[in-house]
Amino acid sequence: MATPVTLADVVDLIHGWHPPRTAESWDAVGLAAGDPASQVRRVLVAVDPVLRTAREAAEWDADLLITHHPLFLRGVHGVAETTPKGRTLATLTRAGCGLLTAHTNADHSDPGVSDALARALGLRGTRPLRAAGPAYDKLVVFAPVGDAEAVRAAMHAAGAGIVGGYDTVSYSVTGQGRFRPRAGADPTVGRVGQHELTEELRIEVLMPRAIRTRVVRAMLAAHSYEEVAFDVVELADPGVSSTGAGRVGDVDEATLGEYADRVAAALPATARGVLVGGDLDRVVRRVAVMGGAGDDLFPEALASGADVFVTSDLRHHPASEFLEQNGPALIDVSHWAAEWTWLPELAARTGEALGDTVEVRVSTICTDAWQARR
Repeated sequence: MATPVTLADVVDLIHGWHPPRTAESWDAVGLAAGDPASQVRRVLVAVDPVLRTAREAAEWDADLLITHHPLFLRGVHGVAETTPKGRTLATLTRAGCGLLTAHTNADHSDPGVSDALARALGLRGTRPLRAAGPAYDKLVVFAPVGDAEAVRAAMHAAGAGIVGGYDTVSYSVTGQGRFRPRAGADPTVGRVGQHELTEELRIEVLMPRAIRTRVVRAMLAAHSYEEVAFDVVELADPGVSSTGAGRVGDVDEATLGEYADRVAAALPATARGVLVGGDLDRVVRRVAVMGGAGDDLFPEALASGADVFVTSDLRHHPASEFLEQNGPALIDVSHWAAEWTWLPELAARTGEALGDTVEVRVSTICTDAWQARR
């Protein structure tokens, strides 16, 4: 008999693919409702945690609703059923259905939301528009030759020097340190009032910025000098990560008008349709995409070499100014429709990972905010 799948098992699975630590600082991802020890037999996936999807989950007897958008993105002071959030939560709770959210952590993942949108729109050879990953520093320290290995070992023990599949990574070069201890100093090498010339090693290591303080303190504790010469250099993002916001890639050549028709055909139909900004006869070979609101990626889209940027929720003034910069054209699509492309991929991946004991279904409800056009 197969071992029952618990809510905690599903949370661990989703978080393994889309780690919460990769979400934006303002985001609210993870388990919003449910008992981690409860059994999961049915999982419904949807874009929005609204009353309609909650009712759909309850009517299907789902044990878990996984949504892209959070129910509690902004602070609330109560969940009474007089509010939309309260009604949604109460519907899920009464049905014994948990709620799990993967939002910007799913946007940044590889594969993630923008990957699904890129595949739906025919992009090849994609890379992130804004690469992600931990910010890195380089620590440079100068140590007397006799101390060098102890200093190096202390930095590695504190977490520095891990690069990809390698650890204890460092670089060294020999040089000469020059100094004169002044009155009141207690030099490890040399004498007060006399110039000193000492053989030293310059040691360089990389470290995630998050552990900078820990590594520097370990280095200082292992160093014998009274005054330690060191530099911390913040490194620019090299842009080689496979994770991050948005995607850019190549497509079969088309005019902007023809490509907009492809986009409309590839996405679920909505009342708002597809909006196009730019010369419809312009040739399109490279496309940038961002699932959800993407005008914060305008600088990256301009620098990407894309012929068109496909995203959602564009505002009049920023879009107008963007189009005046001789960069990509714009295609504005439904926020819901763009992110819906991720749901079938998430459902298939989750179902395959959990096995036959769990049924995974994609919500059939369109939760786009706009239901009619006149």
